[in-house]
Amino acid sequence: MNILEKFEKDQLKDLESDKKLPTFNSGDTLKVHLKVKEGEKERIQIFEGVCIARKNAGINSSFTVRKISYGEGIERILPLFSPQISKIEVAKTGSVRRSKLYYLRERSGKSARIAEKNVINKLSNPSTSANIISNKGIPNNKTSEDIAKKSDDLKNESIKSENKQKTVDEKK
Repeated sequence: MNILEKFEKDQLKDLESDKKLPTFNSGDTLKVHLKVKEGEKERIQIFEGVCIARKNAGINSSFTVRKISYGEGIERILPLFSPQISKIEVAKTGSVRRSKLYYLRERSGKSARIAEKNVINKLSNPSTSANIISNKGIPNNKTSEDIAKKSDDLKNESIKSENKQKTVDEKK
């Protein structure tokens, strides 16, 4: 390893410790919070679009985000460790088979859509399973045993309601 590679490796460690970047791939819809300086004032502007390419090259890593604005396609190639980027959020994860999605440039409308990836969380981790079932009335601070009990209760309730419906139908 030469001097330049060592220097880049040290700089990369410093940059990674400062920013916590999410893991994203091409096909994901990103919200990139960019710092915009206008005169003496500085504000944050959100650029939301689909990541169509990602270049992993250490400190020179970059990604390309594409969006359609007023019927015109806009692409920005952003360095991953740029001081101009304050935050990156992943809005949707896309299900794609390629790493470079340049074919989206020729497409518009429905043909340019990317299917959303179905993310299946395992129930072995109680914090994620609590978040999955929290929409059904379970608080997020419950243990996995409480979640299993609540899911059994929900199943029993649905079976009881089905049985009641059958008896009502039979009486008619």
